[in-house]
Amino acid sequence: MIEVRQLSKYYDDVEALSDVSFSIDAGEVIGLLGPNGAGKTTLMKILTGYIHPSSGSASVDGCDVLEDTERVQEMIGYLPENAPIYPELTVQSYLKMIADLRNIPKEKQTAYLSEAVCAVGLNDRLTRPIGTLSKGYRQRVGLAQAILHKPKLLILDEPTNGLDPTQIGEVRKLIKQLSRHSTILVSTHILSEVEATCDRAIIIINGKVRTDSFLADLSATSRARLTVARNSDEKGILRLLETVSGVKDVRMSEGADRVVYSIHGETGVNICPLIFSKAREHDWPVWELRNDERNLEAVFNELTAADGGVR
Repeated sequence: MIEVRQLSKYYDDVEALSDVSFSIDAGEVIGLLGPNGAGKTTLMKILTGYIHPSSGSASVDGCDVLEDTERVQEMIGYLPENAPIYPELTVQSYLKMIADLRNIPKEKQTAYLSEAVCAVGLNDRLTRPIGTLSKGYRQRVGLAQAILHKPKLLILDEPTNGLDPTQIGEVRKLIKQLSRHSTILVSTHILSEVEATCDRAIIIINGKVRTDSFLADLSATSRARLTVARNSDEKGILRLLETVSGVKDVRMSEGADRVVYSIHGETGVNICPLIFSKAREHDWPVWELRNDERNLEAVFNELTAADGGVR
């Protein structure tokens, strides 16, 4: 659905994007994650044809963003951080205006409006001026205009920005529902947003893609934790763990009734099955054996530190 190859963008002598490449398949929900100023908005403006890159290429569903801009824009639903709404218009008149701008045939507009309004839960707000709605409902109006023409690709820029916890939950639920029919790119600097709504994360820091992985893969580590009951051979277990293939380092901490071994394995090695075999072979009094996992915040902090911080 999206193909980006070696995309760069300069504003005078400032490099906003540097050699960015990735691809997104139809039906995926992708989190475009990065701190403020990382280049996320610049990337979205290029994908929507609003600005041109300095170099590289981008296509949506096989259509080049530069050569076939109007066709690309027809396929995209876009919700910017500040939804393009007119407070003096009613919800119904605003969406009717969007339908006209989107060139939806008159005979189909009622059906399209009804479908979009039902999808975002605006049925009982149609005759209300947008300016009288809560921020959560104004965000729903923004989502309705973005999906009104049944886009193949939905781009959402900070979709829960400024919402309260209840409204955030509602918008996240809507994103899940909308993903049944559209490929979705969610741009945010809020880590929990990606964890709650996305299957995969593309992390951009200082204009460069630092990782592009499924969330399950990002959380995996080569570390494990083994907890055993106190016995007379804690040091012996430590020595045997150090002989397990793929184990680089073992740290032991002792409690009143248990001993915990923190085990660091080689990158890409799942050491838990090997440790389990060793424990069964020597009949260790195991309480727990598990892989350590990182959350997205830990991954993000590691990447930011490796990049020397956000510039």
